Amino acid sequence: MNIFLQFYKSLYSPKDIALFRLQGIGKTILYVFFLTLLSIIPTVFYSGSAIVNSLNAIDETIDTEMPDFKIEDGQLETDQKAPVTVNKHGFAVIIDSTGTVEPAALSNSDNTIALLKNDVYIIAAGQKQSYPYSMLTSGTLTKEDLVGYMASAESLVPAIIPLIATVIFIFSAGMRFIEISILALVGLLFKNALRKKLEYRHLWRMSAYSITLPAVFFAIMAALQSAVPNGAFINWFVSLIILLLAIKEVLQKDQKKTDNK
Repeated sequence: MNIFLQFYKSLYSPKDIALFRLQGIGKTILYVFFLTLLSIIPTVFYSGSAIVNSLNAIDETIDTEMPDFKIEDGQLETDQKAPVTVNKHGFAVIIDSTGTVEPAALSNSDNTIALLKNDVYIIAAGQKQSYPYSMLTSGTLTKEDLVGYMASAESLVPAIIPLIATVIFIFSAGMRFIEISILALVGLLFKNALRKKLEYRHLWRMSAYSITLPAVFFAIMAALQSAVPNGAFINWFVSLIILLLAIKEVLQKDQKKTDNK
């Protein structure tokens, strides 16, 4: 049975999941990678879109709405007599060469770049990082230079997004293997209660297919950008129920086949 047909049957058939315990471990591992790849598609798509949109918004903001500035000798210089704040697509840029804006006031900001008198502050997802201009450049940096840097960054996007996708895939695959291993451990309790002659390796294979339905469900919800309340509980509950039903489908007359695998 090919991997696509296994994927289809794993969505609804505990009986077929029970039969998959007899296949080689290599095919099961390949299936886990396949399922992981499918499940991360929405995450990779939205992450890539967010990077592209953010770079475009920053580039547009710098080019058309930010006042001219110069960073020289570790200090920001502008012709503005008051701080300038530009908000664009949920992203804020603050330019203040007067020293009016206090760094502490940025604590409640989100998705913000603040060019202050002596430092640049980057706030993302509630985390604030600051860097002195002397660390970023030893010479002079102007608005035109920054526009050029942004153009260079945008040209790297086709390489950055695949790299991010690879990192997401590796991390997600690792989490899948941990999830399956834990699920198989719980399966040992199920098989003892049901008096089925199954070993951990057989339960691991069955667990790998038992997570298919919740994995697809959460991938669809991610694609719709809809949050699922108590998502972790639902994921484990559905996976355990499917594994339990698959274990119950193992017939006593099939035990000799299982013992030989």
